[in-house]
Amino acid sequence: MKATEDLAKVVGIAAACHALEVSRASFYRRTEQSDPSAPRSRPARALREQERQHVLDVLHSSRFVDKAPGQVHAALLDEGQYVCSVRTMYRILSTAQELRERRNQLRHPEYKKPELLATGPNQVWSWDITKLLGPAKWTYYYLYVILDIFSRYVVGWMLASCENAQLAQRLIRETIDKQQVAANQLVIHSDRGAAMKSHGVAQLLATLGVTKSHSRPHVSNDNPFSESQFKTLKYSPGFPDRFGSQQDAHAFCQVFFHWYNNHHYHAGIGMLTPAMVHYGHVEAVRDQRQRVLNAAYAAHPERFVSKRPEPLPVPTEVWINPPQSTLTSANDNLPLIETEGHEERTTKESGLRISLLTSANAPRRLLIPSNYDTSLNKELTQITSNREEEPVLPRPSAT
Repeated sequence: MKATEDLAKVVGIAAACHALEVSRASFYRRTEQSDPSAPRSRPARALREQERQHVLDVLHSSRFVDKAPGQVHAALLDEGQYVCSVRTMYRILSTAQELRERRNQLRHPEYKKPELLATGPNQVWSWDITKLLGPAKWTYYYLYVILDIFSRYVVGWMLASCENAQLAQRLIRETIDKQQVAANQLVIHSDRGAAMKSHGVAQLLATLGVTKSHSRPHVSNDNPFSESQFKTLKYSPGFPDRFGSQQDAHAFCQVFFHWYNNHHYHAGIGMLTPAMVHYGHVEAVRDQRQRVLNAAYAAHPERFVSKRPEPLPVPTEVWINPPQSTLTSANDNLPLIETEGHEERTTKESGLRISLLTSANAPRRLLIPSNYDTSLNKELTQITSNREEEPVLPRPSAT
């Protein structure tokens, strides 16, 4: 437009606009436009200051202080008065910065993103509840699972016929006792389910000296470790479409959690089992693996072209929602967060008929056979017959 103005001074506006293919209407509009910062002239029909103040006084009166301008206008008309239009009342209130919603409005609070760090076992636990399909439609069993995010070890689980805060309290209390967790040592993280947010669970955690943490509402990745573990459960080869009974589901969970804790080589912890990491056998196992790799390297060094083989590294810290500074400075070979899967579990207690409460600490459990039959009519004795039990690594003695 500046070039058009300069050319118009030489050849005229019409020729300049034609030469530069600029609309003459646009040229006139731009050049004749007034300064936007200049104050607008006051219309002759506008209310005077005294009249505007009178309108405000009417709106501020005890009769109309809690009424909408439309109601004020109608009431004054019925009394034979007219001060201004409804729209003018709104303009005057807006100028006085008094135009807002008068009712108390529900405002969602700002939820802070949970940032939890674990540098060892029994520092941060994650728990959740998932449904297992029963034999008939609308029949479910509820699986409660508590997972240590550093070792991925399932420290406690329970199967029940309902989701209940009292059951959750019992599971948490017994699991903390079995793991011998001291006060002010542990953080328990969960989503915002009814049992998780219940007053009873919050009171129990406060009594035990445990810090509680919750996911943000409608954020699915604030509880990644429980979600990942549930996926591992439901994608396991032997997981059936439905369970024939609660006893059937409990038998499956006993076998699965023993396998998961003691025989499942987890990619998030350097292909070690959760029990190895949870009970402090990492160095011994990695030393044994290193000796095997050293022997393989000595026998055929030409097969290792890059460097001497080493066991996979084990993360020294695990985060839920790591800060951005941690993400940028962390070693790429040491994943801070691993997401696998999520499901839920439950147990029946007292009047709710607890089937069994299992802390997955049992010294010996059955492995999942490779030819595990998912038939609901198969008895547990048939499923586990002729299968050898594998010993669980002993828990290190207390010092």
